[in-house]
Amino acid sequence: MHDAVAALIAQDRPVEAPQWHSFWDRLGDGALRRGESVALLASLSTQMPGRATLTALLDSLAERRPEQGAGRPHFDGVVNIVGTGGGPSTLNISTAAALTAAAMGTRVVKTGSRAYTSRLGSLDLLERLGIETTSSYEQTHDMLERCGIAFAGPFVYPAELGLLARSVLPLDIRRLGRFVNAVGPFLADMPVAAQLTGISDPRLVTGLRHAAEHTARRTGRSVWLATNDTGADELIGFTTNLVRTYEGGGEDEFTLAGAALGLRPGALSDLRPGDDPVQDVLDLLAGRGRPAAEDAVCLNAAALAVAGRLTGDWHQALRGARAVVTDGSALALVDRLRRATEVAHV
Repeated sequence: MHDAVAALIAQDRPVEAPQWHSFWDRLGDGALRRGESVALLASLSTQMPGRATLTALLDSLAERRPEQGAGRPHFDGVVNIVGTGGGPSTLNISTAAALTAAAMGTRVVKTGSRAYTSRLGSLDLLERLGIETTSSYEQTHDMLERCGIAFAGPFVYPAELGLLARSVLPLDIRRLGRFVNAVGPFLADMPVAAQLTGISDPRLVTGLRHAAEHTARRTGRSVWLATNDTGADELIGFTTNLVRTYEGGGEDEFTLAGAALGLRPGALSDLRPGDDPVQDVLDLLAGRGRPAAEDAVCLNAAALAVAGRLTGDWHQALRGARAVVTDGSALALVDRLRRATEVAHV
């Protein structure tokens, strides 16, 4: 059995960078024994690894990426919103919030994946909306310049994730790889200035605090981690949210209480998708959604505006979010992105 797998199963020592590199090498060469990838993913998903193992894993994948040329863009002032997945099935709040924030003037590059527990993941929703994800940094930059927002495709994730998924077939990586989904926000190589990540499972918080701190140190990115008692992986307006921030090597935290911000009461049932989850999102962007769901979208959009330093005033940010939903700007941005996709295929 590979040393990395044995250490994860025994939980008696950290898996260090050389062991991770050896595992990825053997994965790429097709030299792993039958079941070793399954055992690795099952171990990681059963118990979040400790700080040393987790940071070595993140570093090992970052070090294996192809060298980027000097022309690779850095997205100054750009923010990303991406959750860990899991938790209750809800509307696609993060994608709606990204569109709302971009309509306000916040520059957004969003990463994401297909559905994990929800009916539609970010990529599923975009596909149904007729909006194409980008396939390179250059294309991402071009779309960002044209529309103020871009949705990055799978190219931002390590190639090793795809190899892992193929190596466990016919098992489903979405069920087996809960750990991969949870740390996915810290595996995406997108050079943004700030990132907002919601955590659905409180058991993941300690490990993801390590991942967030490490990512902030390694990339210079400001990372915000959000939790609340609903189990949703976004900021929610009818409860109190705890936000931990990582920037410049330290950790700070603050709370966002919906009532103090003038947000309306609600329940988790208000966030669940209806018969047509795509139409649900379009209704939210047009100001026709359920109040609690609209508040959640506006609160997350406001957080992106604050994290991106468009404003430091939460009340002003919330007013700006409501304004672009009310005046149709958020919904109009969907049409602009659709047209941009159509032009790219002419």
